[in-house]
Amino acid sequence: MTLSTTLTKAPAGASGTAGAGRPGTAAARAARRRAALNWVAVHSLAIAATLFFLLPFVFTFLTSVMTDNQALTTDYWPTSWEWGNYAKVWNTPGFLTWWRNTLLYAGLGTVLTVVSSLPVAYALAKFRFRGRNLALMAVIAMMMLPPQVTVIPMYLFWSKQMGLSGSLWPLIIPMAFGDAFSIFLLRQFLLTIPKEYIEAARIDGCGDLRTLLKVVLPMAKPAIAAVALFQFFYAWNDYFGPQIYASNNPGAWTLSYGLESFKGAHHTNWNLTMAATLLVMAPVIILFFFAQKAFIEGVTLTGVKG
Repeated sequence: MTLSTTLTKAPAGASGTAGAGRPGTAAARAARRRAALNWVAVHSLAIAATLFFLLPFVFTFLTSVMTDNQALTTDYWPTSWEWGNYAKVWNTPGFLTWWRNTLLYAGLGTVLTVVSSLPVAYALAKFRFRGRNLALMAVIAMMMLPPQVTVIPMYLFWSKQMGLSGSLWPLIIPMAFGDAFSIFLLRQFLLTIPKEYIEAARIDGCGDLRTLLKVVLPMAKPAIAAVALFQFFYAWNDYFGPQIYASNNPGAWTLSYGLESFKGAHHTNWNLTMAATLLVMAPVIILFFFAQKAFIEGVTLTGVKG
């Protein structure tokens, strides 16, 4: 009797356990769905902003691998993936020359800007001299001065007086004399360095130059990285300057200006133009991806003290 009762009750108990497990699984799935919906609701603005910035890159990429006939049509998905468009762009006559000119302009210009701006920023931040505030006001005034105001006299000077028209040197040489925005950004960061470090270096016998190189420079690496990236991005993407000084010499064109060659008078190869655009943007995106920590740290710390 006992064994019969046990065998009779066992399936009922097992069935009850399984039945209890199903509602629990359904409840877990419902909880996961609610959590996912809550996450989407909380991050909806971030998702919208991400799509807003990401979709142009997706459109550019898809267009770059289309045929010429399909580009900029209502068919947004490539019917055939033309990866050879990138090879065509890379083998375009003059493309490697544009790369070399852009690297020279951006690389050398960045080095000259940092080297010339750091001593000026150090003097404005740590030295006490007559006219320091006036000098700082002059730097800020130069930041507010539009480049279009000085383009005509500068062009006449570099082309007529110096004979450097048709090259990038009128854009590179002025960077050896400092940049107002870079000076101001570095100065704001150097104000956050405690003066005790500088006084201790001077007590140990360091002069101003050695103090700058041995004490200030290592501590100012985040700000220097931010200034270098700002200047590199500006020079890499600069279109206005090469158009003014190098438009009459294809051998001095940069990548940003060379993209114009993919546009004809009656027809534009938009698939090749988009492929060239991605090749131009790729180095900047990769550089920022690896240097974003130092860049963000430098920009953040430069605003700590005024």
